[in-house]
Amino acid sequence: MLLKLNELYFSPKKNIFTLILFLLLIALQLKGQETKWQNLLQNNNLNDFVRLNGKADFTLKDGILIGTSKLNTPNSFLATKTKYSNFILEFDVLVDYNLNSGVQFRSESLKSYMNGRVHGYQCEIETSTRRWAGGIYDEARRGWLYPLSRNKQGQGAFINGRWNKYRIEAIDNSIKTFVNGVETSNLFDDMTQKGFIAFQVHGISDPEQEGKQVRWKNIRILTSNLEENRMIVSNKAPCISYLDGVLTQEEKRLGFRMLWDGKTTKGWRGAKRKNFPEKGWIIKDGILTVEATDGKESTNGGDIVTKESFINFELSVDFLLSPGANSGIKYLVKSNLNKGEGSAIGLEFQILDDEKHPDYKLGKNGNRSVGSLYDLIRAENKDTGARGKNFKGVGKWNNARILVNGGKVEHWLNHVKVVEFDRFSQTFEALVEKSKYEIWKHFGKWPQGVILLQDHGDRVSFKNIKVREF
Repeated sequence: MLLKLNELYFSPKKNIFTLILFLLLIALQLKGQETKWQNLLQNNNLNDFVRLNGKADFTLKDGILIGTSKLNTPNSFLATKTKYSNFILEFDVLVDYNLNSGVQFRSESLKSYMNGRVHGYQCEIETSTRRWAGGIYDEARRGWLYPLSRNKQGQGAFINGRWNKYRIEAIDNSIKTFVNGVETSNLFDDMTQKGFIAFQVHGISDPEQEGKQVRWKNIRILTSNLEENRMIVSNKAPCISYLDGVLTQEEKRLGFRMLWDGKTTKGWRGAKRKNFPEKGWIIKDGILTVEATDGKESTNGGDIVTKESFINFELSVDFLLSPGANSGIKYLVKSNLNKGEGSAIGLEFQILDDEKHPDYKLGKNGNRSVGSLYDLIRAENKDTGARGKNFKGVGKWNNARILVNGGKVEHWLNHVKVVEFDRFSQTFEALVEKSKYEIWKHFGKWPQGVILLQDHGDRVSFKNIKVREF
């Protein structure tokens, strides 16, 4: 145990020997706390790795790991034989233009899962104009977990045509990535806690891409004293959490709260009732499910709404569609407007099986598709300008994010913006006049309203309902 300073200065046995001993003890302690990085290529060979899935070439030359693309072969991986749980991984990467790659971590290859296909977290390496390098993709499982559409600053971190420095911090359920010192991802997830690290060469079908290369060097990993060695950044990436039923400390600091407690009906009622519906809705294992009936609006348990009203807010809801299902999340709802048949009136984030439900074809130019502002504005990928959407599919959990700040409104589907509009604009007013909502005076312009989960007669589940007010 180290001598305390007061013991050193006031001990009657104080002398030069004691001082030397004191300094030696300090030096030994500091040495014991040294950051002990391990070079993953320290043996100057690939004996500590195993090749998985595809047949792309991996070679080691002058301390540089080189992956070379090969035509018509699946994604190829060079995986560590060692599995890692908590760690900090650093590497430099240089990738040929128009080639996609990534580094897997906490990943697995099991015969019982897709016949050994590599699956798990992947830190993206890409050269495309999308600029999602440094984002987190869940290979062969859930798709994009952290697209850089939520982090515009991070989109500018990766530089084509040069060596880029990457850093991955995986500590318990916190996963952060950095590119050239910029925090690109700030993810919270607990699906997989341990697995191998693997370097990917993406499968290609274009003959012009054959022979293109991705190179890695300075690959090192730290498995101890992780908290003390976290990267400190001035501009943190937005937090995205996949943890069920809890808020992260970062979400709490931003002002988020759970809008549904995951256990009771507290804070909710029937849209046209004083109390929560006695039938039609099920609460189990932190999941709120509306039961399937006849596929019609509000004919069983009916819609449910919050007891409190909201003005400016950010709402996040996870939802799961059954095949052929239709539902919606409505906001700025005036539940007392429509006292007859059908749903309560408000702006709606559409929830729909686009492929199987007939309502998709009844809209105009796709304005009744999943993520759309129902009957008014079609959902499309605003980050890349593509028509495609980041929808994970029917039977899988998807995230709806709705922002209302004055007149500005945004819809986000799985953390990619798909709708944006000004509800006080002439453009919006013109859209309303040509829709089913034209009969409702000042539709969409009401200063406040409740939040609604729709009963459309199909089985749809919801969880992790959280909100913050501006």
